[in-house]
Amino acid sequence: MADKKVLIITYYWPPSGGSGVQRWLKFVKYIPSFGWEPYVFTPENPSFDIRDESLVKDVPVEAEVIRFPIWEPYSIFIRLSSIFGRPASARPTDLVATGKRSLFQQISMWLRGNLFIPDPRRFWIKPSVSFLHDFIHDNKIRTIITTGPPHSVHLIGYRLKKKNRAIRWLADFRDPWSQWGLLDSLNTSAAARWLHRRLESAVLSTADEIITITPFYVRQFQTLSQRKVRLLTNGYDEDDFKDVVIHHTDMFVIRHVGIINEKCNPRPFLLALKQIMQEDTVFAHAVRLEFNGEVHPQIKSFIQTDDDLSKVAVFTGNISHQELMAVYGQSSLLLLILTGYKDAEGYLPGKLFEYMATGIPVLGVGPVQGDAADVLATTQAGVMVSEDGEEIKNVLKRQFELWQQPVEAKCRVTAEVYSRRAITQSLTELL
Repeated sequence: MADKKVLIITYYWPPSGGSGVQRWLKFVKYIPSFGWEPYVFTPENPSFDIRDESLVKDVPVEAEVIRFPIWEPYSIFIRLSSIFGRPASARPTDLVATGKRSLFQQISMWLRGNLFIPDPRRFWIKPSVSFLHDFIHDNKIRTIITTGPPHSVHLIGYRLKKKNRAIRWLADFRDPWSQWGLLDSLNTSAAARWLHRRLESAVLSTADEIITITPFYVRQFQTLSQRKVRLLTNGYDEDDFKDVVIHHTDMFVIRHVGIINEKCNPRPFLLALKQIMQEDTVFAHAVRLEFNGEVHPQIKSFIQTDDDLSKVAVFTGNISHQELMAVYGQSSLLLLILTGYKDAEGYLPGKLFEYMATGIPVLGVGPVQGDAADVLATTQAGVMVSEDGEEIKNVLKRQFELWQQPVEAKCRVTAEVYSRRAITQSLTELL
């Protein structure tokens, strides 16, 4: 029935990996159990860095996935980069590099920030609207959802809404738009920022509902739009954790999951860890620091050139979500680093909810008054401390002492409100 059909327009979809894909993959997984029939519109040939085939299993048989061709300028960037002698490192993420940049990167990033507005996926807008206008009519779909970034996806929703006012359109923001720290990295000009704000304003004023992922972003978008904005956080999937077994390992394993880019600053934590290792030889011989995910070369070098940290650090690179479920159980402490990010008090990364689902203690380093700190406090899943080295050391010492006296069973954190099924129910109530 048409009233229960919903079209989700998203750039990220399996086999794309990483945090960007999981939010709507999990919504689509559970939405049929609430009586909704999902359609997913996604690129046929997208450019993404992280691939995770294990996520394909979560796509329900009820979902019809439409893969539509996209042209992106990244292919030109990669070809040009090889001319400049950089074929091995030429990736879409090089267009948002921070820190020291080559001349080629400086030029490329300026073009990215000032010509491709709102982003390089803008060339997908016009052909997608042309295709979807007929598709929506033929399939009698009355509700559409767009999720960004990339925020050009929202412009598909905007144009479809303009063509057919009877459509109900929900715009989901996983990150800010005009307030996004990414624009600072891209040296975005005043004129380009004005255009971002203009496009953002058109979306915020036209969509039937605005959704975002943290209380901080809710306040931010309400200020920009002068209207009600809905909160639907990320969460954890109970199915992913049903077979996770927590083991008391021979090593005190501190685990960080996900990307550490140059905007993220783990140095306060690393220096505190180094100090304890120098003060306590028992701790130094027992600790292991494992990074599951990409780590920025400068941070990796900082660790690998340090006599103490290099002895305990392990870098696995990206691993599949299925593999991650297995290694979670081999952790003693889960690490969340928010220092360095713009508006870090409003950052609620998806991995935090998965951390909570394990029942393993979480150490967060970042704003002690913010959305992540509130979630950790209300669920009693862990603690958020500032960049102060002594505070970090105190938590590490306390957790190390607890690890040395293991209990027979480890209770899971009670945080059902953040389960993907519960959040999907809230989405369907909004629908």
